[in-house]
Amino acid sequence: MTKQTLTQLEQHELFLTRHIGPDAQQQQGMLNYVGAESLDDLMNQIVPESIRINRDLNIGRANGEAEGLDYIRNVANKNQVFKSYIGMGYYPTIVPNVVLRNVLENPGWYTAYTPYQPEIAQGRLEAILNFQQVSMDLTGLDLASASLLDEATAAAEAMALAKRVSKAKKANIFFVADDLFPQTLDVVKTRAECFGFDVIVGPAADAVNHELFGALFQYTNKEGQIHDYTELFAELKQKKAVISVAADIMSLVLLKSPGSMGADVVFGSAQRFGVPMGYGGPHAAFFVTRDAYKRSMPGRIIGLSQDTRGNRALRMAMQTREQHIRREKANSNICTAQVLLANMASFYAVFHGPQGLKTIASRINRFTDILALGLSSKGVAAQNSAWFDTLTFESNELAFIKTRALNSEINLRIDSDARFGVSLDETTTREDITQLFDVILGEDHGLDVAALDEQVMNAKEASIPPSLQRDDAILTHPTFNRYQSETEMMRYIKRLENKDLALNHSMISLGSCTMKLNAVAEMLPISWPEFANMHPFCPLEQAQGYTQLIGELSDWLVEITGYDAVCMQPNSGAQGEYAGLLAIQKYHESRGEAHRNVCLIPQSAHGTNPASAQLAGMKVVVTACDNEGNIDLDDLRAKAKEVAENLSCIMITYPSTHGVYEEAVREICDIIHQHGGQVYLDGANMNAQVGITSPGFIGADVSHLNLHKTFAIPHGGGGPGMGPIGIKSHLAPFVAGHKLIKPGSESDNNGAVSAAPFGSAGILPISYMYIRLLGSKGLKASTQTAILNANYVTKKLSEHYPVLFTGRNDRVAHECILDLRPLKEASGVTEMDIAKRLNDYGFHAPTMSFPVAGTLMIEPTESESQVELDRFIEAMINIRQEITQVEAGEWPVDNNPLSNAPHTLADIIDPEFDARPYNRELAAFPTSAVKANKFWPTVNRIDDVFGDRNLFCACVPIEDYQ
Repeated sequence: MTKQTLTQLEQHELFLTRHIGPDAQQQQGMLNYVGAESLDDLMNQIVPESIRINRDLNIGRANGEAEGLDYIRNVANKNQVFKSYIGMGYYPTIVPNVVLRNVLENPGWYTAYTPYQPEIAQGRLEAILNFQQVSMDLTGLDLASASLLDEATAAAEAMALAKRVSKAKKANIFFVADDLFPQTLDVVKTRAECFGFDVIVGPAADAVNHELFGALFQYTNKEGQIHDYTELFAELKQKKAVISVAADIMSLVLLKSPGSMGADVVFGSAQRFGVPMGYGGPHAAFFVTRDAYKRSMPGRIIGLSQDTRGNRALRMAMQTREQHIRREKANSNICTAQVLLANMASFYAVFHGPQGLKTIASRINRFTDILALGLSSKGVAAQNSAWFDTLTFESNELAFIKTRALNSEINLRIDSDARFGVSLDETTTREDITQLFDVILGEDHGLDVAALDEQVMNAKEASIPPSLQRDDAILTHPTFNRYQSETEMMRYIKRLENKDLALNHSMISLGSCTMKLNAVAEMLPISWPEFANMHPFCPLEQAQGYTQLIGELSDWLVEITGYDAVCMQPNSGAQGEYAGLLAIQKYHESRGEAHRNVCLIPQSAHGTNPASAQLAGMKVVVTACDNEGNIDLDDLRAKAKEVAENLSCIMITYPSTHGVYEEAVREICDIIHQHGGQVYLDGANMNAQVGITSPGFIGADVSHLNLHKTFAIPHGGGGPGMGPIGIKSHLAPFVAGHKLIKPGSESDNNGAVSAAPFGSAGILPISYMYIRLLGSKGLKASTQTAILNANYVTKKLSEHYPVLFTGRNDRVAHECILDLRPLKEASGVTEMDIAKRLNDYGFHAPTMSFPVAGTLMIEPTESESQVELDRFIEAMINIRQEITQVEAGEWPVDNNPLSNAPHTLADIIDPEFDARPYNRELAAFPTSAVKANKFWPTVNRIDDVFGDRNLFCACVPIEDYQ
């Protein structure tokens, strides 16, 4: 912005100049270059008139940063953060300050992308590998995933895996022990209904009385009881059932591992390893199974491979299992992990080490013993015979206990009019135990915690029976035994961070993933205790701040999307797709049309689309695209007519996955509606819609919104995400519900898709602040600038690379696709070579080979300045000139700066480098901009084939540390 322009801005509008990269002068120069008089003129050239909204959004004026933070502080203060003893999978925890400051609040960790380019992601890959090692050590099984979305989702994935691998092929029953957490059972039942599985719920011992493909047990159960299931599991395995266990991660530090009992799958939430409750999330779920089932495992796995110098290097293993490749044949639709949260949990384990974890777990258990002993001595005996941290009681005085608890700002778990529970955690103190005695017994109980502690220490019988006590070592790897001082831990985190390229270093130009600024003012509130320390099942009257925030955010999203309502439960984009499709199916069922089960999906669609349709029990029919990348209307009409009687819906993306505003989008919606179907519009490209058009205005019925794309929640290295769905009024009664907390007006029989009623509510303040700080004008300006930046980059690069698809007036929307296939044919240089060479220039590669093989998809976002755009453009032009030298035969096709990229410091100091046909400076410092801010990849190009053939998914072998 010029000084003159700045003086014309109100103070509350200044955030817009912080969020948007190009200032007014740069914008005008870019507009002149692309041939537009103004941003509005550019929109008129690009966006079909029939779908343009010719009015301002009704969001309100922008807030200044200080004003916005003051407002949300007042909202946060309406939350009453009571001391929580509710448990049920969510527990108060202590985030180590070294992790809080250096990971959760550090853009080097929270702005990174999914490690599809592993050479510039070795730090977070190591942290995730540590998470896998923790998961394997504690569960006693062979192979862990890089995390799943939450415990309940992991349970549904365990059921699906059990069906895939079970040798009881004719069985269709999945047994669930009746002491499972109710929110987990809710999600399992929803998924089972889609798959057509029969779910039987009963006492654990009854499992052997059924012909099952799988069974699920809770350890410890919802009331705190722990069981040795060894004999029961042996019986079930004789009947070919696949056994899954939902386990508490902290209890596994002391308890016999489920793997040693015979479990085939063990999963649970890693939340209490240093991740705040956040009113339900985000939290990483761990998921571990036997090596024999690795090809059926959901989600991602980090594995060890080697680079071209023969050095060990990490990567995402078995990538061909990823849903975007396998589509409707995918094991799962999950395309994200909870990487940031998994990393926090892994650093928690690294920082405390095995002894520290045992101290924490033992202290929790000892305090639980003290509570049980004291209450028992006063006639209030626990219903449990064995426990780790949770006790269940029956009392005719529960009404008085509840009153005393609320007066003391304490939340207990209330099961019925006479039954309640207490779950302790690492934050519990001696004073807390005394207060619990006061609440449960009244203040004249006369119990002394110190005296009770001495009795517990001298007791002959333990609350954890000997047969259930862990007798094997955990976390013996050096990584978990050398960073217990804060100095060493700080340096370890920094050492890993330095290996990763994130948004705090340079532009990440990924098409379809919208890696925009995650402003500090947006991020700050998530660490506030009023948001971070709320239990998702606390009484709603204590969560008035969250209620207001979610309500205002929902209203804004309704306005932005043109829908009538929003469901906040889905905790990823893929979950949003699944939830939206379920709403469509329930709508059809309500009209007596349950037979409608065909989902039309264009060839160009995101891979999660067909995977989600399959997950929702639909049959996928693929429709063709024309040579311009648009949906082929003739083919669509023919297939819609052919399947009309069974047509459920179509899944489309807008602007299209090819990066253009399809002119016929309204006609597409009309064709589907004419045949009784619904329109699902994928929200991945919403960053090209906000304030310009909307899914509801276009004619769609439901969309998920990637809050981690358009609405500024950071990607966190591969998660967290949030994928709430916007719906038209006729679908609103059919969105996901919740057994414990009623989040909206959905029907009572609607099942849940996530464990918590509002999904990962703890990160909603980010999107809330994003919208509040930008206001109506700023949101529209962000969309317009994103489109300007994309067209500026497209025109600059079109002189050097073919642009595969364009819309009206040869424009693109917010992203463009470069067609590298002609270059590859002429030179032998591949899209992979270009992607890795960009690492040498200090850039993360654009999206590679999606949606078309042999291409790069570029999305610059509105947050990148012209200086950064020009730096990226310069890199791409330089790379094109390097390709020319390969084409001309000046460099061999197998020995040039592209084929050898990325270059490490080890390359540059290698005496044998002189044998290469190019010099060191060209390899490492190809432009002056790189010299000024060099990012060094720490490994050379990684061998994916070697990694898959030699699958190793645990911490680097100990000999590397000797």
